[in-house]
Amino acid sequence: MATKTKSKLNLRPLGDRVILQRAEAEDMTAGGILLPESAKDKPKEGKIVAAGDGRILEDGTRQAMNVKVGDRVLFSSYAGTEVKVGGEDYLIMGESDILAIID
Repeated sequence: MATKTKSKLNLRPLGDRVILQRAEAEDMTAGGILLPESAKDKPKEGKIVAAGDGRILEDGTRQAMNVKVGDRVLFSSYAGTEVKVGGEDYLIMGESDILAIID
C-alpha cells in the first residue's frame, strides 16, 4: 500500500526508502552567540514526508515499514541523498539509516 504524500511533492520512494525534510539548523548557540551559515551543523533530525511500501523479503513477502509519514526521526550523520524538488530540499534514505523515532 503506497503512502500518500503532499500534493506538491511528486516523488514516491521505492521499497524501504523514505523522503524527509531536515529540521532547521539553530541560528544561535546556548550562550547566545549568533552563528553564520558556514558554522551551522546540519541537523540529524527530520520529518518523514513520504515512505515506500517496504522491503521485499526472499520469500516474496513484503516487510512493513517501521516509520510512517509525519514521524519525526533521528538519522545518521551522512545518511541519504540530498535532492531539491520545487524549490524545497529533501533527503532520500533507506529505513536502515533511521536511528530512532522521536515521540
